[in-house]
Amino acid sequence: MNAAVPLLALLTGLLTGVVFGLLKAPIPAPPSISGVLGILGIYLGYVAIEGTEIGVDLLAILGLR
Repeated sequence: MNAAVPLLALLTGLLTGVVFGLLKAPIPAPPSISGVLGILGIYLGYVAIEGTEIGVDLLAILGLR
């Protein structure tokens, strides 16, 4: 993966946070580290299974693919 992609994602997130802060709007993210770690856990679990043949194609079962 190109190293610029994560850097641009971080920059976009920081810019979004600044805009939300300036507008005094609630941030569109979990307000605590435990929420962030929960999202990280979901991502890591997905990545761990993604490379295997384990799983069910839910969209195919529902006839959406």
